[in-house]
Amino acid sequence: MSSRINNKIRRSLFTTACAFSILALTAAGASAASYKVRSGDTLFLIGQRYGVSVSAIKSASGLYGDTIYPGQVITIPDKPSSPSAPSSGSSTRYTVRSGDTLFLIARRYGTTVNAIMTANSLWSSSIYPGQSLVIPGGSNGSGTNSPSPSVPPAGSYSQSDIYLLAQLVTAESAGEPYTGQVAVAATVLNRIKNPTYPSTVSGVIYQVIDGKYYQFSPVLDGRINNTPTQSALKAVQEAMSGWDPSYGAVGFYNPTKTSNYWVASRPVTTVIGAHVFFK
Repeated sequence: MSSRINNKIRRSLFTTACAFSILALTAAGASAASYKVRSGDTLFLIGQRYGVSVSAIKSASGLYGDTIYPGQVITIPDKPSSPSAPSSGSSTRYTVRSGDTLFLIARRYGTTVNAIMTANSLWSSSIYPGQSLVIPGGSNGSGTNSPSPSVPPAGSYSQSDIYLLAQLVTAESAGEPYTGQVAVAATVLNRIKNPTYPSTVSGVIYQVIDGKYYQFSPVLDGRINNTPTQSALKAVQEAMSGWDPSYGAVGFYNPTKTSNYWVASRPVTTVIGAHVFFK
């Protein structure tokens, strides 16, 4: 009799446990979605599309790296609710247009790149035309939905200065992230402000020390004469408007392409892409 009772209790407990497992799996399925990876997808792009982070997708899908392949099925978790979402009275919606960058949008609305990234749960400064962004209120706290009436111009630089600097950016940072292109342009502008260097764009770019030490290799090998890309032109204009992702650097180098002891000994301000920026 005791044995039969114990068996009934065990069966009852097992049935209850199975029921709870089914409920848990059902709840998990309700809070996540399956996605089949397509050609050209990356975890970052998928995360942007669904409004979740790369780390959340990796955790939900049991991934240990960022590599995915077409046909792979991954799990997309629910988009988390933002605990600090700005109120409608202090923010506005903005649809990204061709040529926009977070820096330009931030300047236009009197806010910062970091504030926009936080408000939109962005993990990088990459944006695309048609994307909808929340623009938090500007630093003045007015919460206005109208763009700032004026954006500081690119200083007193001439069109030839912009074009020449864009040629250098194209030659020095082809294939580098856009932020890295802005940083390269900023290092030239930082040299102009430094009394140790020439005070003009052309003076800095074409500087040759002791008649043999070219400051920029594209001047030596002729790549400085190539037509600048549109990306480089835009990067130069942003640098001239005040964006300095190099954090005050006056130079940069690719550690895989230089063995110069002096540049390697300089204080590093940041690393972007393949470039190390230094003071």
